[in-house]
Amino acid sequence: MKLTLQFIPFSAIEPLSSFKRITKILSMIGEDKILLMQGRLRAEEEADLIEETMRKIGKSKKFKGIELAVFSPKSSNLPIGIYIRKSIADLLVGQQDVLTVIGPASIVREIKKDPTKMQLLLKGK
Repeated sequence: MKLTLQFIPFSAIEPLSSFKRITKILSMIGEDKILLMQGRLRAEEEADLIEETMRKIGKSKKFKGIELAVFSPKSSNLPIGIYIRKSIADLLVGQQDVLTVIGPASIVREIKKDPTKMQLLLKGK
């Protein structure tokens, strides 16, 4: 079995509309790629991604869904002034220091995370 990890920089998804972001993600997942995406989708985009995933599962016996996890460096230890500035910057330009992992459920068994690490558990064949 061939495993492909594909990194998507924030600059590649930033100019896309929500619909195009979701379409791009699902097309790569359909190619059995595990995506490592800089930044994260907005909450409504994540909801739309899940909704579209459910639609695809209903139409295809091969497509089993997705696994998604967001890993963010812990910022609660920052001084309050820096934390507030960082929060405002995140709202304006997005959370570029966040890593989102999205993979096909047919390959990814589970994504475990805690504040210091993320583990990607794959299904064996």
